[in-house]
This record gives sequence, C-alpha cells and structure tokens, in this order.
Amino acid sequence: MYSNQLPPTNRRFPKVPLDRRAYAFLLDFITVWFLSSFFQGLVKNLVFFGIWLILRVIIVGKNKGQSLGSWAFDIKVIDLRFLRIPGLQELAKREAILGFAAMLAMVGLNINFKNGLSMLIFITPLIIDCGIAIGDEEYNQAFHDRVGNTIVIQTERGFSLDLRLKKLWKIFKAKIQSRQNKQQRDRDDYYDNYDDYDDRY
Repeated sequence: MYSNQLPPTNRRFPKVPLDRRAYAFLLDFITVWFLSSFFQGLVKNLVFFGIWLILRVIIVGKNKGQSLGSWAFDIKVIDLRFLRIPGLQELAKREAILGFAAMLAMVGLNINFKNGLSMLIFITPLIIDCGIAIGDEEYNQAFHDRVGNTIVIQTERGFSLDLRLKKLWKIFKAKIQSRQNKQQRDRDDYYDNYDDYDDRY
C-alpha cells in the first residue's frame, strides 16, 4: 500500500542495524517516560504524548534529523522523497503514530504483570508498528516511516554511545582478566614455594 509512494532510486543509504535503532528509541522512550512520571492519570498520558512530540518532532526538525536517542547512537531520519530532513508535517504524521503506540506501551508497562493480558494488549501496537521494519529488507521502514515517507540512516554526527560502552566493557573485561591472571600467578608461585619448602625439609 505505502510502497507505491516511494520514488524509484538507485541510491543506497547506510542502513541502521535494528538493535542500534531500538536502543535509540529506548533512550527517547525512557527519557519521556521519566519526565511524565511526575504526573498521574490521564494528565500523565497527555504529558507523555506532548513531550514525545516536542522531542521527536520539534527537536528533530531543529537538530538535523536527530532526537536525543538518535544523536546518542549516530542515526537520523530523512525524507525519502527529497533526501533531506523531513518537514514538521511529515515528522508530525510519523511521530503521532509512534508516539501514540509508545504511550500505550507506557500504560501497559505501568500495569506490569498485575494483568498480563492487558499489558500485552497495550504493548502490541508498538510491537506491530516497529516489527514491520524487520520485514523490509530495502529500507527497514516501520509502519510510521511508511506513513511519513521517511527512512532512518546512519550518520557520522552523534555520540556513538553503544560503541563507547562496548569499548569500556572491553577495557573492564581486560582488567578483570588481568587481575585474575595475576591472582593465578601469585597462587602458583605460592604453591611452588611451598613445594620447595617441603623438598628442603
């Protein structure tokens, strides 16, 4: 249905790994969820949706196609028709769908496992919307991307949070391994000295 709206193009864009895109979404989601957590009831939902639109429409429009999460993970959204940052109208269409699904997911997660069926029902729209991207091998477009005629691509502009965390994790593992090796050497030296002591006496 929506694929007919996409222009024919031979240009290949740097595709975003789905895990990196998921991390960017989660960072935005958790940020908005935290800010809306100071409110209760229906007001909380409205505040969540309002902050979502500010973060994912206004800030993205002013920040070269990047929200907080997408900047942290070196990705950005572009308009597939004009190969530029989407206008506010395209971003609003895109994020109204994703923001509403994210708001429902927040409601479901607040219910938690007290009512597992209700939680699943509230989370399902977000799963379906984002899950469509898995089946799109060309552009990895989710449902909200197709409605807004947008795609998410990698960019050199950002913080590379996942790469930095991986680097820190490697350093941490190396230090732990070095400490374990040192302890093992000390233990071996101890038993070697103990064996020499038995040989002498």
